[in-house]
Amino acid sequence: MHPNPAFRQNPADQNLALARQVGFGVLTINGPDGPLASHIPFHLSPDGMSADLHLARSNPIARAAGANPALLAVQGPQHYISPDWYGPHDQVPDQVPTWNYIAVHLRGTLHPLPGDDLEPHLDALTAEHEQRLLPKTPWTKAKMTPEAMPRMMRMILPFRLRITDVQGTWKLNQNKAPDIRARAAAALSAQTGLPQAHQIAKLMHRDLG
Repeated sequence: MHPNPAFRQNPADQNLALARQVGFGVLTINGPDGPLASHIPFHLSPDGMSADLHLARSNPIARAAGANPALLAVQGPQHYISPDWYGPHDQVPDQVPTWNYIAVHLRGTLHPLPGDDLEPHLDALTAEHEQRLLPKTPWTKAKMTPEAMPRMMRMILPFRLRITDVQGTWKLNQNKAPDIRARAAAALSAQTGLPQAHQIAKLMHRDLG
């Protein structure tokens, strides 16, 4: 996490809401030969105290898990910030490029779950993301042939990250004067074909009030 406290003022519930909205992150854990990382979807519990996920049996993290400390890093919108956007150089001198972004870190311990927990986890994960695609008729495993789903499930294992700490960085130029931030946000809004620039701009405008 970025050490500047100006970027770390958002409460835990807002960080959890971002993690829930994204639903995808980088799971990291220490292995016997060094750090391991895997990009995974996850299902956050209603109270935000745990995140259920699954890994391929062949994934080294699956072999390293067992109440081991782990970190799940979730990336929100992000975009490059040009110093030219802050204003004329004679009025806002000595500025350098930076990056505005949102990131949430969920720390805890990674535990294997019983095999019977895999199917309910997959159902919950799928239902959450299919719901976001309405009015499309949600996909369910009922659309698969009876032998296909069990065969595929044998290739993955269920896990739970028991969350002990939630941290977030919302770096939106809070270390700049409001007028400078407003100009940078306006420049981001003016970018074409860059949806993440617009997302960051929207958050900056909201933060400015």
